Amino acid sequence: MYGMRGACSRAPSAGARVSAAVLAAALLLTGCSSTDGDGKGGEDTGAVSATVTQRPEEAGPFWVNPDSRAARQVAAYVRTGRKADARQIRKIAEQPTGEWIGPENPEQEARGFTEAAARAGRTAILVLYDIPHRDCGQYSQGGAADGDSYRAWIDGVARGIGDRAATVILEPDAVLHLVDGCTPDEFQEERYDLLKGAVAELKALKRAKVYVDAGNAGWGHPDEIYEPLLRAGVGQADGFAVNVSNFYSTEDSLAYGRRLSAKVGGKHFVVDTSRNGNGPYTSGDPDERWCNPPGRALGEPPTAKTADPLADAYLWVKRPGESDGTCKGGPKAGDWWPDYALKLARASKQPSL
Repeated sequence: MYGMRGACSRAPSAGARVSAAVLAAALLLTGCSSTDGDGKGGEDTGAVSATVTQRPEEAGPFWVNPDSRAARQVAAYVRTGRKADARQIRKIAEQPTGEWIGPENPEQEARGFTEAAARAGRTAILVLYDIPHRDCGQYSQGGAADGDSYRAWIDGVARGIGDRAATVILEPDAVLHLVDGCTPDEFQEERYDLLKGAVAELKALKRAKVYVDAGNAGWGHPDEIYEPLLRAGVGQADGFAVNVSNFYSTEDSLAYGRRLSAKVGGKHFVVDTSRNGNGPYTSGDPDERWCNPPGRALGEPPTAKTADPLADAYLWVKRPGESDGTCKGGPKAGDWWPDYALKLARASKQPSL
């Protein structure tokens, strides 16, 4: 291991997943009843809305989930009078974030998110993270039981998306773990086949854009990852994703993306800017600097207007406020952690947040 992994950690827990029925009605929601909270401070006398709505169209094409965990936290803080904290969490709740499709009902979830987005005239961001032998037995271990199960899962996702718009981030860490020695040799050929098949099936959809995860600037070895990325089907995809669930600066991520793009036929890429406002954490155990590091901040808001013509978008692939795993006092991977969410929001330097 290189200690630079960026995505192990993000599988949402069962409580994070939302039924299609709820999603179909999501745009009608004006408040939530969550009791999430840390029970501290945040008094304020100014008005603050508990309702989360879509961003103006000029802000970007991506869908904001009005029933996200962050949106529920805003409503809970407003209800209990913690208006200052509600304002902070709104910085997260008002932004489009990745919806991580769960293992049990992929068709229902993909349909629910894309239908809700279509009703709002927006594009859903979907993250597919169910590859067999996922995360090499670490915080987000699991995934599909075998290759056939994974193919059936991808079939369900594709049926759920249908002819609606979706931006899909395919399998965080799956290619990187083929390179860094984390995935055992006996599983490698199957993984390449599964990734290439997933790209082909998703790209057969009318309005799906697909980006294969390709590590991060801390990895920094385009010479080692570009051939595996090609074997995984990036040539048929719209491009690749960098910095998923990691903290490397946008500038460094763009530089890494450009170097890698030059080796894979000029493919475009997207950058996860969800938590990179203060760059990476450089203290503590190098192998866990990616896991719930202190002192981080929200990064640039999601947008299709980037600083590089090869970069199609800045996205919040990782949902800020959800734990990376049971490290540094965090709950299990994917669980909502309001204390950490507040710290990310308070540290944000972005004027538009």
